Amino acid sequence: MNILVIGSGGREHTLVWKIAQSPKTDRLYALPGNPGMADKAMCVDGIEITDNQAIVDFAQQHHIDLVVVGPEVPLTNGLVDAVEAAGIRAFGPSQAAAQIEGSKSFSKELMKKYHIPTAKYEVFTEAEKAKAYIRQEGAPIVIKADGLAAGKGVVVAMTETEALAAITDIMEDKEFGTAGSRVVIEEFMAGEEASLLCFTDGQTICPMISSQDHKRAYDGDKGPNTGGMGTYAPAPVMTEALLQETYDKILLPVIKAMSQEGKTYKGCLYAGLMITADGPKVVEFNARFGDPETQVVLPLLESDLVEIMTACCDGTLAAQQIDWSKGAAVCVVMAAGGYPRAYRKGDKIKGLAEARAAGSLVFHAGTAQKGADIVTNGGRVLGVVAKADNVRAAVDKAYQGAAMISFKDAFYRKDIAHRALNR
Repeated sequence: MNILVIGSGGREHTLVWKIAQSPKTDRLYALPGNPGMADKAMCVDGIEITDNQAIVDFAQQHHIDLVVVGPEVPLTNGLVDAVEAAGIRAFGPSQAAAQIEGSKSFSKELMKKYHIPTAKYEVFTEAEKAKAYIRQEGAPIVIKADGLAAGKGVVVAMTETEALAAITDIMEDKEFGTAGSRVVIEEFMAGEEASLLCFTDGQTICPMISSQDHKRAYDGDKGPNTGGMGTYAPAPVMTEALLQETYDKILLPVIKAMSQEGKTYKGCLYAGLMITADGPKVVEFNARFGDPETQVVLPLLESDLVEIMTACCDGTLAAQQIDWSKGAAVCVVMAAGGYPRAYRKGDKIKGLAEARAAGSLVFHAGTAQKGADIVTNGGRVLGVVAKADNVRAAVDKAYQGAAMISFKDAFYRKDIAHRALNR
């Protein structure tokens, strides 16, 4: 099969790395890709990931059999619909189904209608009404921009002042552009978070190994929210009993609900969960593989990813045997100084070959090629991943790999997987 992966980040590098292992893969392309993928895939420049027609034209010209869509924007922009209309398989949800991530209010209303456990909420389009509601409810409280905001449109406000400031930033100062013209305000849920990615063909849903993301920029879960500073899998908080409860009360009901709404959901569904005293509740759904969760989940997958993806496209997932390795994986994200706020680009990265030689997987997230050098080109620059028999050993191995890599003002959290280790 000729396969095209859409995207340029750490998630897409991990997808390319895993897809390349399949004997079913003939030619592999990444659009636009990044320098880390270049040994496995041909990187395609000059086409925007939002240009559906140009992508379809490329797929037809290069006899692509499967298009795998990484990021959320092309999904909400209807890329899967356009590719399938051209008679080519696409792994990912349709534009209608991708609303589960593209609109927080759609997602919350769906959960309310089908009795899927989530936080109490209200939706607002006027800043003053939103602020009045915050004064009425008090803090802690959660404010979410309704649309896509690159994983950063959520404020967990611990004080009323912080919550009111968030409304000003999102609705009045348009920090996230049109994504913030409507906000969802939710009750604060106490508990431990976990991520559960799932394969689905619209009827069958197969959970992957659980993981846990570290959203805050600094050690001890301090500092601003980021796109994710590291992950580990499996997450011990997700016991067998909780996994079963999540499957019964959240995953299967949401896939059935989407089908009943005429928005059959195929591809990867990401469930962000809060494990509360009342059981698992949904924090958010995403319409694609998580980033950086993918970087720890796919290294533990022993089955053929291409076979699973084609089964999701063809509606034959129930017949698939999906096997996972018994160990653990840990990802440490190396970020540019200043991230998630202003940061530099163009700094030379040293030590990549040494880290790989020592046994680390190094997934590129924000890098570029400059002559013979690999340089920084994003806030989250690299994901250094290690597999081992247990979380402790994987943590040690991942940090050994990260210590071998350097670039100007690089920083990374030193406490990835602290909750698992504290157990």
